[in-house]
Amino acid sequence: MSKDYLTIEAFEEASEKVKEVIKETKLIYSDFFSGLCGNQVYLKPENMQRTGAYKIRGAYYRISRLSEEERGKGVITASAGNHAQGVAFAASSFGCKAVIVMPTTTPLIKVNRTKALGADVILHGDVYDDACAEALRLAEEEGYTFVHPFDDPGVATGQGSIAMEIFKELPLVDYILVPVGGGGLATGVSVLAKLMHPKVKVIGVEPEGAACLTESFKKGKVVTLRSASTIADGTAVKTPGKEIFPYLQKNLDEVITVPDSDLVMAFLDMVENHKMIVENSGLLTVAALKKLKCRDKKVVSILSGGNMDVITMSSVVQQGLILRDRIFTVSVLLPDKPGELERVAGTIARVNGNVIKLEHNQFVNTNRSAQVELRITLECFGTEHKEQILSALDKNGYRPKQVRAAL
Repeated sequence: MSKDYLTIEAFEEASEKVKEVIKETKLIYSDFFSGLCGNQVYLKPENMQRTGAYKIRGAYYRISRLSEEERGKGVITASAGNHAQGVAFAASSFGCKAVIVMPTTTPLIKVNRTKALGADVILHGDVYDDACAEALRLAEEEGYTFVHPFDDPGVATGQGSIAMEIFKELPLVDYILVPVGGGGLATGVSVLAKLMHPKVKVIGVEPEGAACLTESFKKGKVVTLRSASTIADGTAVKTPGKEIFPYLQKNLDEVITVPDSDLVMAFLDMVENHKMIVENSGLLTVAALKKLKCRDKKVVSILSGGNMDVITMSSVVQQGLILRDRIFTVSVLLPDKPGELERVAGTIARVNGNVIKLEHNQFVNTNRSAQVELRITLECFGTEHKEQILSALDKNGYRPKQVRAAL
């Protein structure tokens, strides 16, 4: 079978092939995000995909193109996230052995999910780079085929099946926004987009703390960042793919970066308005909508995945509420005598504030009979309502001081 990837024939083949295993993720029109940015926004919900992310597409297509002999020897990869599960699922579909090398720091739930899909898991090293080096060593030693998470034209071709589906549903799409980590998804989507509809704008979106492609574009060559620090762990990549970099240079129209704080608020917007869980990397394209300079265009935001653990989810929700001024904490000083707590509560109630936590500290002052501190965590409707509550407390002589919320 020919190894000519990233061609229109290969994309067509990949799009048909992945139908054997993927779930259909039809576009969702978003009234909320459309109103927010002045465009017609459609979401491509790969967070609803089998294994919870788009990665199954590239892995399945890449393994489908192996010879019987290669599949008989097995495949190997290194990943602590969505690619691990994609390769494990794809390999099991072909009755092919899969070995996944994961860093020793990988959460147990991800290890167990990968094992449950039939893969052999090896824990090695503290970071991805260590795990990858071990996977490449084993590939050489055991004859496994290494399936790279992103720097593989075959994998990228499989990911491009997303664009094929977008065009079939929305032929007149103007902009496609795609998350960027190492660049595999962006390669597949942008190459196919330009082959089919050269006028369509394809924009990559990176987290500010791991903008390896932005820096590489500036230098005109692949560069490695000193660090990659972002809550979008699925796109926390220091070096974009070397083999696919020329395709990205040629086919991406622009790369936008977004701060972590925007991802936090995008998570809240997605949960409240679409009732969907999307991981931080998958929210990059949603957070970037407000940075678009266009208006009245048909825009597709690819939501690349939805694998987020509950602890992270709760933390992101809390931070989102704080950033939106819907939860805040104030400290007030009041006389240590009966009735004062009721008086404070009455002041808050009259302006419709909702108390969700109280901390009473009698030891803020050595003279306990003089003053005590009351820390109040409140829920409100937003910035304007918060200011009304603070003003009411101030008018009643409490001189509220806002402090960092600790829920």
